[in-house]
Amino acid sequence: MFDNICKFIAETFSTDFAAWLLGEPITFTELSPKELSLEPIRADALILLQSDEVVLHLEFQTQPDANIPFRMADYRLRVYRRFPQKRMRQVVIYLTETTSELVYQTSFRLENLRHDFTVIRLWEEPTEIFLRTPGLLPFAVLSDTDNKTGTLQEVAAQIDKIADRRMQNNLTASTAILAGLVLEERAIQRLLRREMMRESVIYQSIINEALEEGRVEGRAEGREEGIQEKAQQIAINLLAEGMSPEVVAKVTGLTLEQVEKLQLTEGDRQN
Repeated sequence: MFDNICKFIAETFSTDFAAWLLGEPITFTELSPKELSLEPIRADALILLQSDEVVLHLEFQTQPDANIPFRMADYRLRVYRRFPQKRMRQVVIYLTETTSELVYQTSFRLENLRHDFTVIRLWEEPTEIFLRTPGLLPFAVLSDTDNKTGTLQEVAAQIDKIADRRMQNNLTASTAILAGLVLEERAIQRLLRREMMRESVIYQSIINEALEEGRVEGRAEGREEGIQEKAQQIAINLLAEGMSPEVVAKVTGLTLEQVEKLQLTEGDRQN
């Protein structure tokens, strides 16, 4: 889930990322790994963006990964094979604090071969960096701040000033999900408006992804119950978030009667 959020933000606000990582607000378009030679390496948060002169390669990680150095070297050579005239900037961004030495690896070495890349550990980055542009706001709470709740409150205030409703919704949802890495859900819900999260593209994407997982699990087990159980669990979660039974029924594929029954059951359980 966190991988998808980071990919969505970076691709939607690529100019903000370029200003941060390259020092200039370059406009990028997506570069699909399929455009490079060979099959793409399995990478959940692989993001390739390109302009006429530069390719920006981003990898977001919640956990240390020993394969990162090789992946950086491999993709550098792939891009050179396809675009020998373009320079390339490669950045690994670690989201959550860890004591692992892996997050300090900035090069791949093999006999006489050496390839260097950049590593950013968000918990060491100044918070001010992420408050300057809309596209970086969701990462502010993961930065070097002693008051994460206060930082989230400041981010929420910045988002409220954005005139574009669609952008507001998407940034709110993205911020809420990433904040879940370091803050309790209660604090997040108190500072970020739920209705804005529910209207966001990324929120709907997560719901659809969860539903699809349920369908795959159901098919793999050869049981329709797998799909039904997953849909019911998603419905319970959405009802807990305050979504109306009518909308929950539409999103999950359950009947309105089934959703209302779940609502009553959960209400009785809590009482």
